[in-house]
Amino acid sequence: MLKIGLTGGIACGKTTVTLLFQEHNVPIIDADVIAHELVTVGQPALSSISELFGERVIKSDGSLNRTILRDIIFNNSEEKHKLERLLHPLIHQTILNQVSLLTSPYCIICIPLLFETKWSHLVDRVLVIDCPIETQVSRLQQRDGMSLEVINSIISSQVSRSYRLDHADDLINNTNTQDVLAEDVKKLHNLYVTKSNC
Repeated sequence: MLKIGLTGGIACGKTTVTLLFQEHNVPIIDADVIAHELVTVGQPALSSISELFGERVIKSDGSLNRTILRDIIFNNSEEKHKLERLLHPLIHQTILNQVSLLTSPYCIICIPLLFETKWSHLVDRVLVIDCPIETQVSRLQQRDGMSLEVINSIISSQVSRSYRLDHADDLINNTNTQDVLAEDVKKLHNLYVTKSNC
C-alpha cells in the first residue's frame, strides 16, 4: 500500500485537503487526532503530562488545559522537548498500528511536523500543502485570534517554507478557490491510485 505523508505549515489548509481526499474514500491517519486521543481523560499519557507539568495543565473536569500547556511549551524549548519525548513514540507506534490494518490502494498520513520529527521514513511520498506566510498569519489571526508574537513563535518553530518545498514529492498550493483545490486533489488521487498499482 502506498503511504502519502501530508504535511505543511500551520494554517496552510491541511485539514481542508484531508477532507477532500476523504471524499474519494481514502483512509486518513492523522497524527494530530492521535495526539488528541492519547491525552483524553483516562489515558495514561494524560497522567504522565500531569506529572511532568503539574496540576496547572489539568482542568477541574480532569481534561487537559491545552491553552496553558501551549503557553508553557512555546515559551520554553526544554519543556516542549519533554512533551515530545513523551508523546512522539506513542504517536509513531499508533500510526504504524493503524497502517497495518488498512487494505486500500493508498492512504494519507497527515503529519504536520513530518520533517521536524524526522518521520519521512513512515511514508513513500510527501505531499506538501503550501501557502504564503502572510496567508498563514492572516488565517491564524482570524481563526484562533492568536497574537502576532505567538504566531511567529509557532511558525519559527517549524521548518522553513523553502525546506518543505524542496523536500516535497507533490505540492498543493492552497491559495485558490475550493473548486480548484478539489480538482488538484482529484488529480493527485488518480496519480496515487495509478502508482499504487505499479
